[in-house]
Amino acid sequence: MKLMILLFTLILYTFTFAQGQYIELASSDFKTKKVAVITEAMQFTPEEAEIFWPIYRDYDYEYTKIGDQEISLIKEYAENFETLTDEKTTELMTKSFEIDSQLLDLQESYFKKISKALNPQLAARFMQIESQIQNFVQLSIASQIPLVGDALEDLKSDEKGLELR
Repeated sequence: MKLMILLFTLILYTFTFAQGQYIELASSDFKTKKVAVITEAMQFTPEEAEIFWPIYRDYDYEYTKIGDQEISLIKEYAENFETLTDEKTTELMTKSFEIDSQLLDLQESYFKKISKALNPQLAARFMQIESQIQNFVQLSIASQIPLVGDALEDLKSDEKGLELR
């Protein structure tokens, strides 16, 4: 049930991420539900939980900074979508690859930290859960973002429609 609530929150978050204060509330609610899902899925002993959660808070802080960069990139893409040049496309893709690289570095770093503090199996389990949540969020966001070139195709279609009239 908690997973369903989390998934609903994620969908709601992705549909409304452009609405200022609501983002902060949705983000806070999402993080709370995410912690509940992780807690349920990880099934920590009290001792493990005491070790894990401070590490997780540090991870989440770093992850949020990367997520903020991703949101900025999406906004920049949206602002330039109608007039996207080859140069701007290359710039945006380079930023996207840098963000992906930062995320991978973060995950690798925290896998090592959690492995050392607890054990590699719990670290891997956390990374799997985190990956599933991130994949869902990415899919939800990606489904709302038009593909590069769609604006150009729409313009060509409109021009053809005008020629036929």
